[in-house]
Amino acid sequence: MFPERRLRRLRRTAPLRRLVAETRLGIDDLVAPLFVREGIDEPQPVASLPGVVQHTRTSLRAEVAALRDLGVPAVILFGIPTSKDPEGSESWNPDGVVQVALRDLRDEVGDDIVLMADLCVDEYTDHGHCGILDGHGSVDNDATLDLYRRAAVAQADAGADVCAPSGMMDGQVAAIRAALDESGHTDTAILAYSAKYASALYGPFRDAVDVQIVGRGDRRGYQQDPPNAREALEEIRTDLAEGADMVMVKPALAYLDVIARVRDEIDVPLAAYHVSGEYAMVEAAAANGWIDGDAVAMEHLLAIKRAGADFILTYLARRAAEALAG
Repeated sequence: MFPERRLRRLRRTAPLRRLVAETRLGIDDLVAPLFVREGIDEPQPVASLPGVVQHTRTSLRAEVAALRDLGVPAVILFGIPTSKDPEGSESWNPDGVVQVALRDLRDEVGDDIVLMADLCVDEYTDHGHCGILDGHGSVDNDATLDLYRRAAVAQADAGADVCAPSGMMDGQVAAIRAALDESGHTDTAILAYSAKYASALYGPFRDAVDVQIVGRGDRRGYQQDPPNAREALEEIRTDLAEGADMVMVKPALAYLDVIARVRDEIDVPLAAYHVSGEYAMVEAAAANGWIDGDAVAMEHLLAIKRAGADFILTYLARRAAEALAG
């Protein structure tokens, strides 16, 4: 009498629901973004990202070892240097904060976890933009590519398995691939932030890396415009043609439609970044008792996976891994 009753029968118990689940979230789907700060003796909490810290070299090693022991397959590093300049030269300094951290981690965990390095210069520039500024306060795309080439080689020399260019410069993947190959790092992979939107959800991240944007004041001239979805596919096709091994959509939750469209279009590994603002909103609502934070967090990650992401960069990585392992 009620054909849909079949669906209800299959929801009756937790084992039945697990048995017929269409989407599964696992520890292997998680990548932990981690911040390492130069010149500090103790980890520094990030006020707008509860539970997230700027690590010391020592605390970073301990955190990555713990993530490895939980089975998390990868981390991605962001650096906060003690000094910044117009070109962001610490991004390619062999003794810069991320390069030193990569060598530390390679000694600590060997090949047991994938070491990714965010490849941009905004954390290292005194103006907060993702490249060199021209005389009018805008980013000079072509001049910036040389900085990315240098940073890619420095990261690979230090032990990065994956370089992850996030600056959204035209031609960045081709420039980085050529630099890596010419320096003998033909096995270093590229995870391109291909569909990175000029989102209002990055505020807590900028707190974490001490970035204040000057010049034109935002990045809308080179990051994607939020109304556009077809544009994301064009950006991704271009990055793949230039040699990207994996691609990313960022942010994740506000762009689930984009993730789904990209998944239908491409077969390479697809990442999604559950960004700082998405994380912070859950934490703030949970702190006020308005939601069950852990339940909502896992629901968010499952939604991102269901939309088509192969793996998720998320500040929830350790908590999610502990929950999934338990």
